[in-house]
Amino acid sequence: MSVATRLAEPLPASSAAEPGETLYQFEESPLLARQKQQESNARSYPRRIPLALKRARGLYVEDVEGRQFIDCLAGAGTLALGHNHPVVIEAIQQVLADELPLHTLDLTTPVKDQFVQDLFGLLPAEFSAQAKIQFCGPTGTDAVEAALKLVRTASGRSTVLSFQGGYHGMSQGALSLMGSLGPKKALAGLLSNGVQFMPYPYDYRCPFGLGGEQGVRANLHYLENLLNDPEAGVQLPAAVIVEVVQGEGGVIPADLDWLRGLRRITEQAGVSLIVDEIQSGFGRTGKMFAFEHAGIVPDVVVLSKAIGGSLPLAVVVYREALDTWQPGAHAGTFRGNQMAMAAGSAVMRYLKEHDLAGHAEAMGERLREHLTVLQRDFPQLGDIRGRGLMLGVELVDPQGQLDVQGHPPTFGKLASLLQNECLKRGLILELGGRNGSVVRFLPPLIITAEQIDEVMRRFSRALAAALLRL
Repeated sequence: MSVATRLAEPLPASSAAEPGETLYQFEESPLLARQKQQESNARSYPRRIPLALKRARGLYVEDVEGRQFIDCLAGAGTLALGHNHPVVIEAIQQVLADELPLHTLDLTTPVKDQFVQDLFGLLPAEFSAQAKIQFCGPTGTDAVEAALKLVRTASGRSTVLSFQGGYHGMSQGALSLMGSLGPKKALAGLLSNGVQFMPYPYDYRCPFGLGGEQGVRANLHYLENLLNDPEAGVQLPAAVIVEVVQGEGGVIPADLDWLRGLRRITEQAGVSLIVDEIQSGFGRTGKMFAFEHAGIVPDVVVLSKAIGGSLPLAVVVYREALDTWQPGAHAGTFRGNQMAMAAGSAVMRYLKEHDLAGHAEAMGERLREHLTVLQRDFPQLGDIRGRGLMLGVELVDPQGQLDVQGHPPTFGKLASLLQNECLKRGLILELGGRNGSVVRFLPPLIITAEQIDEVMRRFSRALAAALLRL
């Protein structure tokens, strides 16, 4: 049996009924009860996805009760090749068999050197040819912190422009860049107060009330004016940081002309452009990196999640001209994870050899077509958006008051019910966006056409059931 065939099949049958045919009922297991008792109140996923997982392969996970689920969360996009892909397992086992040092700080090894070559080989040549890399602590938020230090050191300026709806991590420096107010409310103040928020080109709910090309032009004009008007009240920033597709903010893809305009404006102003590819990178959007859709070259790219092949790893790649910080300017104990680098190299090679970016584009289009057909019967599916296998559906209340663009209000209550009904049918999805109203699809990039069809079969049944519960 080929690897692809094996990963496309569900896990071997257990005593549980086939997912999707019998509705799962969830009672608090001993493991979940102890987790609730002993883990921090800050835990998040188990509140909405109350599962204790035991086994996983490919697209499927199995809990301790023997129930199987299609995983369209995939570690928030971390598992590009799904769970326990053979090339990842083989890479990890080889590191152990070769008795490689598992912890090296930032000392180099053949594994680390190969990882850098593989990564630079995936990045556009016009960027990687003059690039430097910084290995960070093993989280995306630490890589964002490093990027902030980098551009502030190089420019001598302290402020940063970020965007409404953006998400760049939960450490206090990165949190200052976040558009969502929820995580900030309990904090008396953030470590960084030099952040100016800009409107993001959210076409469905345009901050200028325009949408389309008019909204894009107004947005770019506003940004250009802000950076050039001596009376704007905003100092020239060290950088602008942006997600090409906002993930947690509701799977909002930036207009490509807007991205090209953003690059032009920042370049002319002498301001570094930081692109956060933590969730959108490595084939997920139909290109190896999401910024490639617009044909732009950023100054700094922040990478994590899929880069470690399911293990913790994060890096910043940037233009050599910015490399003015001093030794030790950004450090961290766990920046030499050899197993993560080996697994990451294996994933990068597999992505390239099997054109999984192209596959993600095709499967994303198939998923979008399913959702568009479903939208004809369910007006609650207000906006279907994203790129590749980074798709979202904004749920709306058709009976609510229309906004200035003629769109109904968000419907977070329905989204929550829908997520629960999907889970009952063996489908794991996550929410995001304003008022938690956006259902997000982040399946492994190895998902097949048949599996897309099965995901949508369960999703459509769950949607009908959720509407009955309102």
